[in-house]
Amino acid sequence: MASTRKSRGGLTYAHSGVDTDRRARSLAALLAAARYDSPASHGCPVGPIGHYAGLIRIGRETLAVTTDTVGTKVLLAQQLGRYQEIGEDVVAINVNDLASVGARAAGLVDVINCPRPDPTVFAALGRGIRRGLAAAECALLGGETAVVPDLLKAIDVGGTAIGFFPNGRRPVTGGRIRPGDRILGIPSSGFHANGYTLLRAVLRKRSMDLRRPRPGARVPLGVELLRATRTYTRASEALADASYIHGFGHLSGGGVLNLLRLRPDVAFVLDRWPELSDQFAWIRELGEVADRELFRTFNMGVGFAAIVAPKGVAPALRALRRAGFADSVEVGQVTEGRGVHLSGWGISYHEYA
Repeated sequence: MASTRKSRGGLTYAHSGVDTDRRARSLAALLAAARYDSPASHGCPVGPIGHYAGLIRIGRETLAVTTDTVGTKVLLAQQLGRYQEIGEDVVAINVNDLASVGARAAGLVDVINCPRPDPTVFAALGRGIRRGLAAAECALLGGETAVVPDLLKAIDVGGTAIGFFPNGRRPVTGGRIRPGDRILGIPSSGFHANGYTLLRAVLRKRSMDLRRPRPGARVPLGVELLRATRTYTRASEALADASYIHGFGHLSGGGVLNLLRLRPDVAFVLDRWPELSDQFAWIRELGEVADRELFRTFNMGVGFAAIVAPKGVAPALRALRRAGFADSVEVGQVTEGRGVHLSGWGISYHEYA
């Protein structure tokens, strides 16, 4: 468990160009303007907008749909001339959101917008997409490529994934979460594919050489920062049908704030957060970024969470170990109250932005 840290000032996500509060207000404006109730014969939406994946019931079947891009991590790939990890990312970031509602990934379509197509770059993306699809056991259904030189100076890569609930499985939305539940965390493989606008701002500020390893590392910094997003579909599959599972959380963009998507009327107390890996400890010191900003921007070492009933801790950890996630640990608990609280760090959040 982390010892208490003093909060520091410094570079923020807003300073680097991403104002999360303004984004939240803009998204609220969009949703208010786009509100439309489709005919029941076209399917029935399940649950509110804003979860990890949208759910729609068609007849007796429920489908899950999600979409995301790899964001400005592509600019790092462009600097290094390495694109395979980006291809893997575009699969992982989407299937991980499906996994967060207990859906099994069925298919993905990619979208690539670029100033000009490059066969070498596209081949590298394709190799990464194939690795991601294999990890998620998911099919590539097609995609879209737009050449827009007047719009973009760099490539933009995203995708949309669809999932289903096999054998009558019920979606895991977090509605069963209650005080007393325990929070299990599965480590990330690094920064994954979010927060790179802030990360790149820190690197620029410190004039870091991407071709050299950072202190204590064995590979060039650029290669380390491009490491592909870990895929959690098999973790979700190992747990989704268990009666003790009450919720899943993909700690991607927004960091620990993502837990607030599950239930806003309980408190997620992360009082057993693991010590930061050397990668996250390094960026914390290098960038002089406040702890509060770090935990709401990056995954800080935990990429996926499972919220389980107290009796489910031991069987869940056993199931995760069998599924290849032996590094899973208990990181906190659910209590009465509201918000997300990192008690060892003196940080509390009360709303998602």
